[in-house]
This record gives sequence, structure tokens and C-alpha cells, in this order.
Amino acid sequence: MLQRPVEPAQYTSLAFTDALAEAGITGSIGSVGDAMDNALMESTIGLYKTELIERHPRSWTGRAELERETAAWVHWYNTTRLHSSIDYNSPIEYEQLYREHTHPAISIPEVA
Repeated sequence: MLQRPVEPAQYTSLAFTDALAEAGITGSIGSVGDAMDNALMESTIGLYKTELIERHPRSWTGRAELERETAAWVHWYNTTRLHSSIDYNSPIEYEQLYREHTHPAISIPEVA
């Protein structure tokens, strides 16, 4: 029978925890045995694989092309992709609506 390696100390570095505290940052590290800290990243990686890698099956010409296509996908995902969790708005539209409702007098230029 195969057993998973022991993980409790893997992400609990005291130096890392101290650095976060000094910067006023709360870590996203869950409790021991809690899988929630990786759930968002795993979900995003799944979307990346589905929306870029599997939807456009081809042989990449090299690392540079894959990096370029990945950067383009990340830009699209963060700016124009419609997200169901924000009422099928793009992140740019959602932030604009948020600003209009919370600070109607402040005008923020659109991010390209």
C-alpha cells in the first residue's frame, strides 16, 4: 500500500509566517488536512487546461510559444472572460460597476 508523505510541516515555515505577519498579510494556508487552500488554484489550473490546452489541441513549437499563449490566456481570463460568479460580467466590467456603486464621483481610467 502506498502512503502519502507527511505534509504538516511543508507550508508552516516559521520564517515565512513571521514575514507574512510583519507585512500585515494573512496567509492562505489552511489547517492540517484541509484541502481548501489549494482549491482555487486547482480550479484555475483546470480552466486553463480546458480553455487553452484542450480546446486548441496542437503541437506547441516550443516553450516561448506556450508562455506567450499562456500570458494571452491569463490576460483574457483577468479582463474579458465572462465569469458566472460575478453575474456573467468580465472582471473589468464588474470592477467598473463596483466603483460606480461605491464611489460614484470617482472616475477610474479603464485598464488595457
